[in-house]
Amino acid sequence: MISVLVAEDHAVVRAGLERLLSGADGIEVVGAASDGEEAVAIADAKRPDVVLCDLSMPVIDGIEATRRIVADNPEARVVVLTAFSERDRILGALDAGAIGYLLKDADPEELLEAVHAAARGEAPLAPKAARAVLSDRAEQRAVELTRREREVLSLVAEGMPNKLIARRLEISEKTVKSHLTRVFERIGVTDRTQAALWAQRHGLGPSPPSPEN
Repeated sequence: MISVLVAEDHAVVRAGLERLLSGADGIEVVGAASDGEEAVAIADAKRPDVVLCDLSMPVIDGIEATRRIVADNPEARVVVLTAFSERDRILGALDAGAIGYLLKDADPEELLEAVHAAARGEAPLAPKAARAVLSDRAEQRAVELTRREREVLSLVAEGMPNKLIARRLEISEKTVKSHLTRVFERIGVTDRTQAALWAQRHGLGPSPPSPEN
């Protein structure tokens, strides 16, 4: 059973989301919040698997709420609900730790699939907005990675922990961490999930190890 917290300040939208999710197989709504601060408190108490979080909420917004929820419970999967016009805020939410986002006009089936995908550790990204957001980020940062950095990043995208990456590339775990620190800075992300997303969206697959470190 996937436990879900709904954070949405508009009562009608919040109630609609609760009804949709509660009526779906394998999903349990464990809380509903009308502002960001309440969302953080409920997430701390209920430890939901997935949080559907509106970006524009009173008290604290969805970006700050996401940051606090993920800091307290790194296992929580936050999917933000947004309007297409909020590109900068979407990027802010991803940087804060959200693993994906949905547009508010998403079909019910799309929303339910996004909840299941998030629970599996995948990154549901609304297809109508993904290209624009990723293009915006690419324009902000000209990324140049060394071959070794690309190798490390591609293995992160495969889900490998640092220890296994070190074994695969025959380098130390400390060296892996050093490469990742530089990669995160260059591609503009703050954690492994965001790095894996970046790698997948840029077609970065596994490549054979190079002789140099």
